[in-house]
Amino acid sequence: MADAPNAVEMRGICKRFPGVLANDAVDFTLHRGEVHALLGENGAGKSTLMNILTGLYRQDSGTIAVDGRPVVFNSPRDAIAHGIGMVHQHFMLVPTQTVTENILLGLDRPRFVLRLREYEQAIAALGQRYGLHVDPQAKIWQLSVGEQQRVEILKMLYRGVQVLIMDEPTAVLAPQEIGQLFDTLRAMTAEGKSIVFISHKLHEVTAIADCITVLRKGTVSAARMAAETSREELARLMVGREVLFDLDKQHRDPGEIVLEIDGLKAVNDKGLPALRGVSLNVRAGEIVGVAAIAGNGQSELAEVITGLRPSTDGRMVLHGQTVIGDRAGRQASPRLIRWLIDAGMARIPEDRTHVGTSPNLSVTDNLILKAYRLAPIARGLGINRDRARTQAGELRQEYDIMVPTLETPVRMLSGGNLQRLILAREISGKPKVMIAMQPTRGLDVGAIEGVHRLLLEQRQAGSGILLVSEELEELLSLSDRVYVLANGEVMGEVRQADPGTIGMMMTGTRLADLPAKGGAA
Repeated sequence: MADAPNAVEMRGICKRFPGVLANDAVDFTLHRGEVHALLGENGAGKSTLMNILTGLYRQDSGTIAVDGRPVVFNSPRDAIAHGIGMVHQHFMLVPTQTVTENILLGLDRPRFVLRLREYEQAIAALGQRYGLHVDPQAKIWQLSVGEQQRVEILKMLYRGVQVLIMDEPTAVLAPQEIGQLFDTLRAMTAEGKSIVFISHKLHEVTAIADCITVLRKGTVSAARMAAETSREELARLMVGREVLFDLDKQHRDPGEIVLEIDGLKAVNDKGLPALRGVSLNVRAGEIVGVAAIAGNGQSELAEVITGLRPSTDGRMVLHGQTVIGDRAGRQASPRLIRWLIDAGMARIPEDRTHVGTSPNLSVTDNLILKAYRLAPIARGLGINRDRARTQAGELRQEYDIMVPTLETPVRMLSGGNLQRLILAREISGKPKVMIAMQPTRGLDVGAIEGVHRLLLEQRQAGSGILLVSEELEELLSLSDRVYVLANGEVMGEVRQADPGTIGMMMTGTRLADLPAKGGAA
């Protein structure tokens, strides 16, 4: 195999978009039977390069060779025909159809007669071969996020791909599921298949990858063997400066309880129970983490707390005042949301593009969304535009929001700059309570460092922060306490615990049922 041609060779790849050189003479070589990690900041050109390799884009110049033969891809179908497929970060599955039906979608066969039983057996055998256990007859909506990812991988394997590109594959997985995924990837490479692993999690990259290519501003800044580098070096190569992994988290005694929830219940968008009697509290000057696998009630919890979703039972008390749960309590409404904002609650939403910002409005307008009713920006029934621009400019400089002008629509901003804008808007209101939902999801290592620093500054200033994250490393490093949710229930509260313990709780084991280790609160 050593003399066999490389699985993929990309040479001198250039791709321009209006005003942007996304890829500038990029060389990328993928060997047979290896896991090759692709790293880079948001906007470094990773997605563009892989979109070229999978046929979504055509390069302006440069060549691609597969198994030593030059190729030209006009569509993803061409790439799959040459054995190249991609599992995207956001799954492309039809929820109401079965696993088998989703895998067969888009294929030329079966053409006239659909012998489902025969195909179900073939898919089950394929899953058994690679450790991708999933019921072929199950509907997609019935599956966990980890199982849906297995379906996406099976789709590619069923189509015979030899090169599998995985975009942020561990973003929504529990620690045990990540281990299972890595076992699957190793089984695939043992058969000679090749994996491109795109991730921001450097500890995972160094654990699974054989080779690493780092992109910075559209060019290759380095290529390394994984065994010959470190997280610190990779971070520096990505962002062009030293990145601090050890957080400056100072000791602080927490103050009084600022947010208390008791027996909270709510349903999801399908009318099914999402919260089943959740109880927790947050004190001033502390970060309280919520750990859960995607879809276990954490999103609904944040929405109820911030007034976006009604509760069906339970109480919520903010600064000693009952907000939900008695005759004076309120339910989800614009009036409640305004009341919560005026009471000092800030929110970093999970969806920064469609919920956290108004994409077509300017940077200035998005930065004043919570201040336009107040002096000095408010001017009667209108807005003092000069004062609004001045305040936006100050926030832009203070929070290092990189944008051409203050009138640029925020839809043009990268994920990291969009998150800085949201943080600037929320923190500038000097919140007493902050609900932070997945604040670093999809961000590169440099942007993550900045978000962590801002959250710790708010903690030190006395804010009570409820941090909801699927990144265990982030939760354990930032949080003073962690509540673990599974199936809409609290499995326990811990102060110190290893990822394995929390991972077992995230998959439905209560703290009381685990062997005595870690710090039970």
